[in-house]
Formats: sequence, C-alpha cells, structure tokens
Amino acid sequence: MTKRISPKDMTLPPDAITPNFRENAITVLNKRYLIRDQQGKVRETPQDMLWRVARTVAAGDLAFNPTAPIADLAWDFYELMASFDFLPNSPTLMNAGRELGQLSACFVLPVEDSMESIFEAVKQTALIHKSGGGTGFSFSRIRPHNDVVHSTKGVSSGPLSFMSVFDCATETIKQGGTRRGANMAIMRVDHPDIMDFIKAKADLTKLNNFNLSVAITDEFMEAVKTDGDYALVNPRDGEIVKKQSAVKVFRQIVKQAWQTGEPGIVFIDRINAKNPTPAAGTIESTNPCGEQPLLPYESCNLGSINLANMVADGKVDFQKLGRTVEKAVHFLDNVIDINRYPLPEIDRVTKRNRKIGLGVMGFADLLTTLGIPYSSPQAVGLAEEVMHFIDKKALDYSITLGEQRGAFPNFPESIYGRQNPAAPVRNATRTTIAPTGTLSILAGCSSGVEPLFAISFVRRVMDNTEMLEVNPVFERLAKAQGFYSEELMRQIAKAGSIQGLEEIPLKVRQVFETAHDITPRNHIDIQAAFQKYTNNAVSKTINFGHEATVDDVQGAYLLAYELGCKGITIYRDGCRANQVLSTAKTDKPHEAAEPAPPVKRDRPRSLTGKTYQMATGCGQMYVTINEDDHRRQFELFNFVGKAGGCAASQCEAIGRLVSLAWRSGMAPEPIVKQLIGISCHKPVGFGAQKVMSCADAIAQAIRQHIEAASGKGGRTVNGEAQGFGACPECGGAIEHESGCCVCHSCGYSECA
Repeated sequence: MTKRISPKDMTLPPDAITPNFRENAITVLNKRYLIRDQQGKVRETPQDMLWRVARTVAAGDLAFNPTAPIADLAWDFYELMASFDFLPNSPTLMNAGRELGQLSACFVLPVEDSMESIFEAVKQTALIHKSGGGTGFSFSRIRPHNDVVHSTKGVSSGPLSFMSVFDCATETIKQGGTRRGANMAIMRVDHPDIMDFIKAKADLTKLNNFNLSVAITDEFMEAVKTDGDYALVNPRDGEIVKKQSAVKVFRQIVKQAWQTGEPGIVFIDRINAKNPTPAAGTIESTNPCGEQPLLPYESCNLGSINLANMVADGKVDFQKLGRTVEKAVHFLDNVIDINRYPLPEIDRVTKRNRKIGLGVMGFADLLTTLGIPYSSPQAVGLAEEVMHFIDKKALDYSITLGEQRGAFPNFPESIYGRQNPAAPVRNATRTTIAPTGTLSILAGCSSGVEPLFAISFVRRVMDNTEMLEVNPVFERLAKAQGFYSEELMRQIAKAGSIQGLEEIPLKVRQVFETAHDITPRNHIDIQAAFQKYTNNAVSKTINFGHEATVDDVQGAYLLAYELGCKGITIYRDGCRANQVLSTAKTDKPHEAAEPAPPVKRDRPRSLTGKTYQMATGCGQMYVTINEDDHRRQFELFNFVGKAGGCAASQCEAIGRLVSLAWRSGMAPEPIVKQLIGISCHKPVGFGAQKVMSCADAIAQAIRQHIEAASGKGGRTVNGEAQGFGACPECGGAIEHESGCCVCHSCGYSECA
C-alpha cells in the first residue's frame, strides 16, 4: 500500500528502506554519481541520491495535475529504485534535481553535406557531451573523398576526415567530470567511401572515441546471397559511381570485425520498417551502443528492470513484473517533461515523439535462479515470454497515460494513429535493451541480457587490496550444497569458468555458464528472442573464442540477419592485442592486410635507455629499458640486489622474454597487462607505491617508462591499452558487453 506523505514535507521518511549497495557499488557512486561540495568532498549519501531523483521525477506529474499527490509518487519511485527493481540511465541518477538537469543518455545529430552543417554538429556534440550524453551520427550524406566541390573548384576530403574532427572534439571534453564522451559513426554500405570506413579503425590509435557500424540494406544482403553486385551511390547527386561485389565488401566487414571487433552492422532497412513515425523522417543512425535508433535531434531516456528480483516460488513473478513496468513507464515519461535538453531542437523533436526505452538487466541471474542454462531452448523461450509481457504491458500503460495526458504529438501520422486512432499512445517507442554495465554494478546483478561475466573474480580496490567477488546466486547455492570454499572461488576466478571442475556438481556447472562457455549461436538466439518483442533494438556482444575463424564471424552476421536482429556486434577474445604486430602491406588498396609473422630484429651495437629503481620483497631491483633509434622499446634487463637462486633466474627469464617480444614487434601494453598485479609472499609498500612481486615491479617500471616517454600521464598504458583489455581507471580486465567495453572491477564504461 502506498505510504502517505504530506506534499509540504518532501523529506525522506525515517523508516525508508535503505538501499543495500555493495562495496563496489559504493565506490562507483562516490566516484561518479553523488553530489560533491566545492572542495570535492562527497556530501550526499546513496539514499539521498535516490530520494533526490525520486522527488524530482515525481514532480513531473504537476504539469498535468497541479494537485497531484507527488509525495506519494516520489515514495513509490524511491522504493522502486532502492529495492533495485528498476534503475534509470546514469544521467538521470547523476543530474535529476541538480543544476545541470540533463537526464537523457542517447542523442542523434544530423550531419549534412556542407561545411556549415558539419561544424554546427561538432559544436552541438560538444554541448551534449558536456551535459553527459552520447551521440550518434550518420556520415552517409557527406560526398566521398576526391569528389568535386563546386564552390571552391577543389575536391572533397571525404567523411572520414571530418570524423577525425569529431573525435578530437570529444577527446577534449570531460563531460562534467562524470562521463566520458562516446560516439557512434554509421555509414551506408552503398557510400563510395565504404571500404575506407570499414578499415578506419584497423589502426587502433585512431578514432578512439567512436564505435563504428555499417548500415546494411536489404538490397545488399540479397546481393550477398546471390554473389551479385550492388551500386555505390554518390550522396551529393544520387548518381551511381560504380558497381561493387557485395561479397567482397561483406567479406571485408567480416574480416575487419574478426581482427578488431569493429565495425558492427545495423540492418538499416529493417530498422526503418519498424520506424513508428515514418512521416517524421527516416532513421539513419543510432546511439553509441546501437540499441536506440533515433531520428535527427531525437533523444531517448532509458531505464532497466532487474529481472533477478522478479522471481517468486521458483518462477517468474509476472504480477510484480507488471507493476514494475507500469511504474517504470510512468517514471520515464515524466523524465521527458522535466528534462533540460542541451539544444532547443532536441527539446522540440524529443517531445514530438516522446520515445522511452525500458529494458532489462539481470537476465542471466534470472536463469540461474530458475536453474535454466543460458544456452538452452528454455532460456530462449523465457526470453521471448518475459519480453513479450514487458512490451505489451508497457504499451498498455502508455495508452493509459495517453488517455490521461494526451498522445505524443506525431501520433496521428504514426503507425499507431493509422492503425488505431482510438488508442492514444503516449510514447512512440517504449522498449529498448540497453547495456547496463554501471547500472548492473549498482544493482548487484548481471549486465543486460548478457550471460554471466564470471562466476568469481578478484577485484582490486583503490589501495591495491584484492577482494574476492562471487556471483551471489552461485555463492548461496554453493554454501547450501556444501561445496563452497574461498580456495575454490579463487580457483574459479583464475580459471574464468567452472566447466571441468569436478568438485562442483554437474547440474550446477550446466546452469552457471559464462560468456565464453556458450557458442555464438547461443548469444544470437537470445538477442533475437529479445528483439522479437523490443520496439527499438537490443545491445549485445556476440563473444567468440580467440581461435574463431573469419568464416565463423561471417556465419554469425548472416544468422543475425536471418533471425530478425536489427544489428550485431561481435568480439573475438584477444583480437585487438593482435593488432600490435606489424602487418604486411597489400598492393590492393581495398583489401585487408593479412598479419605477417613477427620477425625478430637484430641488435645494433649500441642502444640508449633508462634504468629504474624499484623496491621489491627480494631487495632493490634495477630495471633497464633500452630503445632503438625510433624510440621503440627493444630490450629489458633487470638485476635484483639481494636475490639469488630461483628469484634471480626467474627475473632474468622475464627480462629475456620481454626483450624477445619487443624485438619481435610487440607493444609494451599487453606485457604490462600480463605482469601487473602478480603477487608473491613478500609484497612491499602501500597504496599506489605497493609492489606485489618482482614481476609486478618490472611491469610498473615499463609503465613508468612509456608514460614518461609519451607525456600523457597514465593514459598510454591505462588509456590506450583499452584494446588490450586493461581498464584505464583501475587496470582491471576490460570485458566487451552489449557493444561496449566495461570494467566490472570499478564500474568504468567506455561508452558511458
């Protein structure tokens, strides 16, 4: 029963439930979400934050009813969030009730074929990133490189050159100190520069603030199936430039994705076939993670229901789920009206269609609680059943709000208005499956509709203290069945999976599958099941093992199309680390270079370098790093003052192997990743100065060396090493989930 609170007293009641945030979540909240004073000291509790958000969003009812009982509604919204049944997207948690007041996560901006439009979009991007949002663009309207420019009688530099301008602008902005800029760049597959676009991130030092996706047409996919040609069209005049082999282009997309994880693809014709407001425009782009197709100047606010909390008596509690959906739709609709948009155009277009994106998190936890393997047909069936229920309930409640508040202004010309004018839908879209990397850390559940990240993993907190994190469902079950031990949990953390551990019952192993225990087909089946009943799109990463072939990736792309997905993003384990090896050049300008085998460089007679003194448990270590004439790391020597026997020999072995790797062309970042944090029985120091072992000391010396050489502080190892799996904030492992890079140790998200 709703608790009565006096509208004049909007303070949180003393008997309000206290949100049970885990320690990791508290760290994330303190770092990114909670209000700070002028000295940077946190002056808000997590409970205060949720109440700030709840009462601010509840006040949106006053626009429709000046006497609305908003105190009661605020209490409902607070309980919804404090119980972790639902959480809105990060900008809402950060900014509701604060001066900035920008609550949306997703924006799409138009980029037309003129200098004025391009640089206006750059300016608008800066304003959006400053406010905490991410941006998507289609660069398909910009004429290709070397095309004519009539006004100057010169030639065009092409869309890729302008993408670099957006990338530089994003790099400069810190998004109010809480969220890093993220962009999506999309290009139609029939653009003349498509081959260059596909390979734009083959060099992983380029366009680091962009995700790339190719907009695939149905015509192109038919040409792929028949091994036919398709037309490349100049967007400046609509003229066909030439015919191109669809298979050749498709193969290049696949090969590049196999090598680096990008580009992804979006099936743009399928997206527009489901466009609810075709009279308002054609959809050309999505938000940075691909789950939210939007018209130019549209924004969308997202939120996720925690399915892990929707279980009662060993089955899905659809009654509770239905109530949660209704409250969440009400919450998100209010956000549209109280939001302070960064641009007046966004305010106008957003309110014309009033799109919201209600999604889910904790799906993997739901499955494990019910004893259902992620890779089973039962999981696919449950995904369809749950999402069908959420989608229908969200539409029903949107109609209820439409009857009370009015349909979205573009309703008469929408697909809903034409089909059933008597059902005034409040929101043009209601459902989206978004990545929930940070939200799932706050709620203590699995991310989005992804499988489990890990059953157990070691988390390193600020002072380098290591803490063991165990999936709560697995921990409860292990203790109940009597096979729990910290030693076993650490063994699982090291192995990354429980498959093959015979001390764990077979049925438990079958249920608790992680991302790499299942096949790409299992991933796609789940994505397609959720997509069937999702208005917008589903953000998900299809994980491949390192040994996967180009043909395996191609099969996944084709399967995603056949099963009705609106796009697909893949990631092959360790693929980006391969990019540090030199690659052979090709005489064919539009074909990807095959990786060449590494070649060991001969040692010149003299080299220059630096020596670093590192304190270790075995005594003072002196690490010498020598470079060649091109300032590339060439060799490493180390000497430990008091060490002898095994310690000295192991350090010498590390030095030889590091030297061999560098002389064969490997970059330092993956070496740091492999050695950093290795511990022994004699650590030395505290906090940031702590050295866990001789191996850790060598890694820290390498990191100091390349940071000093780059002049970028910690960004060379921690920032640019994202492609190698190192978190730029805590050094933990980066996982690729829902089309984004996230760190489960500290809550960092590349896509913010």
